Amino acid sequence: MEREHFSKKYDEELNEIREKLLEMGGKVEVMIANAMKALVERDSELAEKTIKFDHVINHLEVEIDEKCLQVLAKRQPAARDLRFITLALKIVTDLERIGDQCRNIAMRARELNEEPPLKPYIDLPRMAGAASVMVKEALDAFVRGDDTLAIKVCKDDQQVDDLNEQIQRELLTFMMGDPATISRAMKVNHIAKCLERIADHATNVAEMVIFMVKGKDIRHTTMA
Repeated sequence: MEREHFSKKYDEELNEIREKLLEMGGKVEVMIANAMKALVERDSELAEKTIKFDHVINHLEVEIDEKCLQVLAKRQPAARDLRFITLALKIVTDLERIGDQCRNIAMRARELNEEPPLKPYIDLPRMAGAASVMVKEALDAFVRGDDTLAIKVCKDDQQVDDLNEQIQRELLTFMMGDPATISRAMKVNHIAKCLERIADHATNVAEMVIFMVKGKDIRHTTMA
């Protein structure tokens, strides 16, 4: 009976880590959406709220880290559970950095909202939508141990990279055509780079899932 109680408590602790990771992931998805909405709708108040919301993500990172370390110390997990917890410790770092990128986007949005629009925002929201889906699917893959979904996330990174390159080309055209647009174009460029980094962090998570499930490290390799 005592062993059964121990096992149930242990399972509850692991599930708590999963739930907290999903909560953190959900909040960074909201941050991505709000940062882009603040830009597209020129909503500086929402930009300010998004900037301040980053402290919530930072708090969750600390909370999840502490829970993982408690489980490691008390339960001394082995095999798959050990991989799950050690990777959770890495994943929260990627999620926290996604929060940082969202804060950076909101800061640039706040600045751009004070100036005339450079051009209609079409590709940036597409890029943000693709990156947000990657974050969600990478976390789903982690929680479910789904390496097939994780491989999809890694491949989807190319879509974000392609959009980023397209935006860079357009911005270069603007800057060459009218030097007065350079300042605004550089801020838009920074937002595109932030979105590219968000997708890169989602890819990091997906690569860790593949390692957790298959024991295969695919970092710095090309996905077929």
